[in-house]
Amino acid sequence: MASHQARASPFVLAFFFSFHISAFLGSAAYSISELIPEELYLTIFLHKDDAICPAKGFYPYEAFVTATQFFPEFGTTGSVDTRKLELAAFLAQISHETTGGWDTAPDGPYTWGLCLKDEFNASSDYCDTNNTKWPCYPGKSYKGRGPLQISWNYNYGTAGEALGFDGLRQPDLVSNRSELAFKMALWFWMTPREPKPSCHDVMVGLFRPSEVDRTGPPGSGW
Repeated sequence: MASHQARASPFVLAFFFSFHISAFLGSAAYSISELIPEELYLTIFLHKDDAICPAKGFYPYEAFVTATQFFPEFGTTGSVDTRKLELAAFLAQISHETTGGWDTAPDGPYTWGLCLKDEFNASSDYCDTNNTKWPCYPGKSYKGRGPLQISWNYNYGTAGEALGFDGLRQPDLVSNRSELAFKMALWFWMTPREPKPSCHDVMVGLFRPSEVDRTGPPGSGW
């Protein structure tokens, strides 16, 4: 694998994936498995199971679909076009976070999403010692893991509480259980973190920006 990976903008990838979803399906689709059938999933993540990918075999289609059932509003809110857009944005983001592609990669750099499951060369153990509600455990790393490369002890703690696992004592479970890895990514996508809205609410039009959001610098209300 090349040492310098091409990390395409999620916006570029979302456009790319939404085009493929629309071309593949047309407008008459309803369930997640209809909106993103396995053939399309494997086309988007064409090289995820190549031998050079550390996550080879870790992100099967079945784990993705099963995880979405834990979040019934994901990909089911709004018009069919809105639902396609949310799915395209989510798939683009996880592709961006886990890409193993490079500029001259076979089939282009955008086909190597879901190649990684753990953060490479983590710069720290991502322990916020000031967060006493979700204390770090000795010897544990809260580095980026899974499709969205979620990090920090407070995210592992709150995700674990929501998903029914001990994220502080057993963060490595996210690297060892495919369905849990997708659930954690979807939890992050679906859950607002004050003052930030959830990605889901933004994508389906439920987020209403405040006056500060509209007139201030980007993110100033957050």
